[in-house]
Amino acid sequence: MKENEINKFLLGVKHPGKGDKSIVELGMVDSVEIGENRVCVTLSFPRRKDPLTDYLIGATRAALYQNMPEGTEIEVKTVIREESKPKPTGLALGVEELTNVSHIIGIASGKGGVGKSTVAVNLAVALARQGFRVGLADADVYGPSVPLMTGTEGRTPEVIEEDGKQLMLPIEKFGVKWMSIGYFAAPGQALIWRGPMATNALKQMILQVRWGVLDYLLIDMPPGTGDIHITLVQDIPMEAAIIVTTPQNVALADVTKGVDMFRSEKINRRIIGLVENMSWFTPAELPENKYFIFGKGGGEAMSRQFGIPLIGQIPLVQSICEDGDAGTPAALSSGPDGEAFLALAARVVSEI
Repeated sequence: MKENEINKFLLGVKHPGKGDKSIVELGMVDSVEIGENRVCVTLSFPRRKDPLTDYLIGATRAALYQNMPEGTEIEVKTVIREESKPKPTGLALGVEELTNVSHIIGIASGKGGVGKSTVAVNLAVALARQGFRVGLADADVYGPSVPLMTGTEGRTPEVIEEDGKQLMLPIEKFGVKWMSIGYFAAPGQALIWRGPMATNALKQMILQVRWGVLDYLLIDMPPGTGDIHITLVQDIPMEAAIIVTTPQNVALADVTKGVDMFRSEKINRRIIGLVENMSWFTPAELPENKYFIFGKGGGEAMSRQFGIPLIGQIPLVQSICEDGDAGTPAALSSGPDGEAFLALAARVVSEI
């Protein structure tokens, strides 16, 4: 359990005398200490006596008991401050916009060119087809492809002002809410950004968006591994990740990098599973035939080596590329490609 998750629980503790704003919004959460089977929250109050002090302490304790694992030792303390100001935490930067999102999942790959964005877009559409409320944030700032793959090029998200801050409204199509830096860049415009600037842009594409209530928010992460990924995952309450690969043995090294990154001490996120893209070639006129042109069994071998389930195998079908270029995701079809993405979506729901 991390501090941002505790703060998420505490957003439900409202101060009745402050327009029903939460104790987090009011900057009353002075500190959160997390130990083994123990959580201590310190609330900050002004010098003058707040008539609702005891109520807020009780409400805080109740929120923790309700959300923490059974057996957790819970303590709520208070401290007096001259003035209680909001702390510059991730919540102040916009993480509160994610409080109505049940599951945030990163879609990653050790390198580019394996079809990560194709898998992300089609998984989002497949989840929506199964009745879930879904959003996708295109965090691949150097090569945003969501506008093209969803047929939403030329559309620009509306920007609204709320409580003194600006929020973007995602583009909606196919039952999914989409957000991408590609909506703000001119066609063909190269995004030449250094690491910190790219990271800030990524966080804006996720944190300054009015997502509303979602069952799943997928984040199409930049390919590869590095500081930009570490910073992104540390600032976004990402629950888990899916790693996309291809069947070739040479892909093993790239998967190793991705697995090591998510399992590192700095990130420490669960890996839901591997998705093997381009598992075999299936001609449109022979949908039952499978030709393993990139090798066979690579994904299964990686699954065994890393102890990560192989949750999907996506065939190489010409229509996947054609539909993507046409802005119509393959997950909308009833062919072998569409069925593969629907099966992947069902497996992701099962694993979550």
